[in-house]
Amino acid sequence: MQLATYQSVGVGILYDAVSLCDGTAASQIEESQTEATLKAKSRLKISADMLEPAYWQRLGHVVGQAPGRGQSLFLDLGEHHWVLRPYRRGGLVARLSSRRYVWTGLERTRAFREMRLTTDLFAAGLPVPRPILGGVTRHGLTYEATLITERLPESIPLADHLMADSADSDLLQRVGRIIRRFHDHGLDHVDLNARNLLIDTDANPWLIDFDRCRLRRPGAWQTRNLERLGRSLAKFCTSPTSANAALMEIQQGYSASTSA
Repeated sequence: MQLATYQSVGVGILYDAVSLCDGTAASQIEESQTEATLKAKSRLKISADMLEPAYWQRLGHVVGQAPGRGQSLFLDLGEHHWVLRPYRRGGLVARLSSRRYVWTGLERTRAFREMRLTTDLFAAGLPVPRPILGGVTRHGLTYEATLITERLPESIPLADHLMADSADSDLLQRVGRIIRRFHDHGLDHVDLNARNLLIDTDANPWLIDFDRCRLRRPGAWQTRNLERLGRSLAKFCTSPTSANAALMEIQQGYSASTSA
């Protein structure tokens, strides 16, 4: 991947220059060319409009929507299949503004921080969707943000497997091993839940949604991640007994795994 920045009036975008192109002086590629064989015609031209769901809806590229507060949109561009996620607040503060965050600088915005973190994880070979862009629109002392990533083909949340009672021991232990890989890399996933773990058609787990997450030294946060996942399992499993059994299988895979 090559990260580059695009800036126009009130807009800042950090993007993968292999997937998108800019062609203006405002674009600054931050990494050396590693995929020179990519044909330029396969890259889409970046613009501030790409941050707005209405833009994709007008073009007829929206083909679905994921559940949840953020209302992520599935985009089908023919050659490209992406997920657009607007950043949205939860809790009481959302009553004041569901999309606005306090501006403290471009690099400190949630979109830029998540884009850089996801790029780090992707470059490390961890099972995460390829990040496409993270962008912000500034409104004086506040900003709105959007993230676009590649959509994983034919994957469903672990939560769906749990509700259908189709998560067997092998799958759950695979989930535990994947979580261990992320922990060994130092990822503190503050919202580790059964909807942020996707399972593809080969029963391989993937992890998504790294908003507010960060890389840390080993510590108590690893246990807190697993405890949060355990609470999530209880919401989707068919019974408390099955939730406890699922967590035990995940913990077994986690404990048996290494960073190899």
